Amino acid sequence: MKRRETTSNVTMFFFLGFSDLSLMTQTSLFVFFLLSYVLSLIGNSLIILAISLSPPLHSPMYFFLKILSFIELLSISSTVPKALQSFFQLGRSISFIGCATQFFVFILAAACECALLTVMAFDRYMAICHPLRYMSVMTVRFCYQLTLCISVFAIGNAIVECFLIFSLPFCGSRCVAHFFCDIPPMLRIACANTFIVQVYQLFISASSTMFPLLIFCSYVQILTSIFLLHSAESRQKAFVTCGSHLVSVIIFFGTAGFVHLRWDNPFTSYDDRMLALSYCVIIPTINPLIYSLKNKEMKIAIRKLNLKIIDFQDYV
Repeated sequence: MKRRETTSNVTMFFFLGFSDLSLMTQTSLFVFFLLSYVLSLIGNSLIILAISLSPPLHSPMYFFLKILSFIELLSISSTVPKALQSFFQLGRSISFIGCATQFFVFILAAACECALLTVMAFDRYMAICHPLRYMSVMTVRFCYQLTLCISVFAIGNAIVECFLIFSLPFCGSRCVAHFFCDIPPMLRIACANTFIVQVYQLFISASSTMFPLLIFCSYVQILTSIFLLHSAESRQKAFVTCGSHLVSVIIFFGTAGFVHLRWDNPFTSYDDRMLALSYCVIIPTINPLIYSLKNKEMKIAIRKLNLKIIDFQDYV
């Protein structure tokens, strides 16, 4: 009988990445990953610095946007650098601890973003539907308390998921048919009953529906309040304020919903990888554009930051 390797003696995993695709496709994907990562680093870093250094942006809405940008940096940095290495033969291996760490950070960032988008919807609801109570409710202390709650929720979920996955025994070649340590490819190489993991995933999926539901309820109230505004200029300003967040919500929860709706269906490794491109690479890259293109205050702050950087370079 062939001996099965258990978790205790598994020390390495090997990413297959995109090695099954043509050389031209791999080259195109490498360039795409690299450009996306650079753009994400620049865009999200600019938002964080612009908000931190611009006093007019020291408000709850921009406080949460700064945290969102940090989460996007955390998310894309947990997967893309290793994915870039996996395009080369020598960079396809990852240690057991490295894989578990990557998995933990990615799940942590995803849970944080899920909860944070809901908190941002509540912030917009208070600003538009209850403007007179906004500053008394959305205090600095309350914003930090909400951030702490998000962190505790995300860390707790990431710990449980990481424990459930990496306490499983892994068999065979330990080749992960993906470019990072995600749930479906890790379950495929597990040589044990994964029923408990799937039950927990079902529970998390069901519980997570409360986030888009709360956002939906918030936006019903927001849209109702907007249409009751008498001034066309006020309506346009309210739409611009909420538009960026709403686009992010649709992209994030649309992708997440597609994943969970297909959970019981057979995934192919190609499906896993192509779907992962949207939530690992595309979302962290386009979010800075979504929040800055139509936001006048954000564009002014970024422009001032760029001028400061240029002046500093000239001084040096």
